[in-house]
Amino acid sequence: MTKFRQIGLVARDLGINPKTIRYYEEINLIPQAQRTESGYRIYAQADIDRIAFILRARELDFSLDDIGEILALREDGEAPCLYVTELVQKQLAIIDSKIAALKQLRNELIDVQQQAQTISVDVMDKECVCHLIENREIREKNAH
Repeated sequence: MTKFRQIGLVARDLGINPKTIRYYEEINLIPQAQRTESGYRIYAQADIDRIAFILRARELDFSLDDIGEILALREDGEAPCLYVTELVQKQLAIIDSKIAALKQLRNELIDVQQQAQTISVDVMDKECVCHLIENREIREKNAH
């Protein structure tokens, strides 16, 4: 006999809000829940395992669309690992790009900090908003 658990208990055990589970159901990441006679959503262990998989994939920053594709591949009898490998490579490239941009920003902030330590009072008294910022060159937005 299959054991079912109510949505509140599933959510509590997984550390999420029941609204998250309902949303996953709404966007078809998980199947429509069975219901008790009083209308409460109930889930079998396979459903709970699927929700836990979704949560682990979200922790790796996969989008819900990507997760849906992974699940669809598995449901079609295909091993989704090759697709996941491609997603991981894309994620790593994005992270590397963000790290490079953050390093550049950090260096610029250090430069501003160093300039601030040597700025004279007469420059601070000028009628500009802030000399430290106004004298920075504007970078193209696409350079990030």
